[in-house]
Order: sequence, then structure tokens, then C-alpha cells
Amino acid sequence: MAAARSKKAEDILLLDLRKLAAFTDYFLICTGLSHPQLGAISDEIEQQLAKIGVVRARREGDRRSADWVLLDYGSFVVHVFAERARLYYDLERLWRAAPRIHVSESGAAGAPDSSAARS
Repeated sequence: MAAARSKKAEDILLLDLRKLAAFTDYFLICTGLSHPQLGAISDEIEQQLAKIGVVRARREGDRRSADWVLLDYGSFVVHVFAERARLYYDLERLWRAAPRIHVSESGAAGAPDSSAARS
């Protein structure tokens, strides 16, 4: 989350999917305001995780032109969206039963939002 925040990602959200999905434990979702920013965010996340030995399984989306870059790390998946794509795919609605952890401007994660499961 700090890597995304360092590149000015907006609306950073962590979805806890451990009780809902067999393919991953968490989704980290964030928004970039331009294609270059999407690339910068996704590249920074990859670089910071590589430094601590976390290996990416796959990447989807061209960092120079895609509206959605997906970084699959197995136990967690990072989704870096352009604003329109995030609204269109609306993963927050699709996974509305997942507890949500919002990240503040300072980068600190807040308590899980238990109201998400009631939506």
C-alpha cells in the first residue's frame, strides 16, 4: 500500500477475500489518473515487493496504455485502475460481501468496514 501511495494512487482499498474466494486472499484496488501514473504505480509496487523477495506470478495490462493493470502475487492481487475502468468493472460491488480496509492519506490502514457485508 505504501508503494501505491508513494506514486499518488487514489482511493486505495484492501478487500479481504479469505472467506469468499479460493483463488486469492486479498485484492488491493487503487486508482491512477493517467496512463503514465498507472504505469508508475504498478512499477513501484512490483519494485518494492521484489526488494523483499515477493515474486509476481503474472501481470496483465500494458503499463503505457491499459486502463487496468493487474498484478497477481498468488495470495493477493493488485488492481490498478483508471477512474473510468474502476467505475465500469466495479469490483467493490462485485465483492461487496468482503470486509474492506480503507487506506488513509497517510498510508495507514483503517479497521475493516463490517458494513460492507450487509450491503
